[in-house]
Amino acid sequence: MNRVILMGRLTRDPEIRYSQTDNQMAVARYSLAVDRAGGRNQDSNEPTADFINCVAFGKSAEFAERFLHKGTKIAIEGRIRTGRYQNRDGQTVYTTDVVVDRHEFCESRGASQGSDSYSSAGPAPSAPAGNDDFMNVGEGIDEDLPFNG
Repeated sequence: MNRVILMGRLTRDPEIRYSQTDNQMAVARYSLAVDRAGGRNQDSNEPTADFINCVAFGKSAEFAERFLHKGTKIAIEGRIRTGRYQNRDGQTVYTTDVVVDRHEFCESRGASQGSDSYSSAGPAPSAPAGNDDFMNVGEGIDEDLPFNG
């Protein structure tokens, strides 16, 4: 069984590309900083983290492009994919990515803006009247969401 569940913060905005095929499928790549349980840097007593490369395809990638940004705390579910290729010098380079099947927000919009060193300086999505910390994703979005079945 190859299943992965991770929670962390995006270290940068997702990089979005579109495939060269006829259907132009979206591909999103980003990195998650995932804190190690109980791990602390001995010099500064700061938590240590692993930086996990993630890739999402199709509707999941479009979701990442629209709603994820540097500093966003998310949980992902997916599977590990390994690969290898020859670089320009003829050396074999090994890769490990998590192929994301599902994204889930882990904190309110306001909390992600005030987060640690991975926080985003970009604008935040608007919240509806009543300030209940839910993100307003707009009308007619249902057909674009990757989990709408």
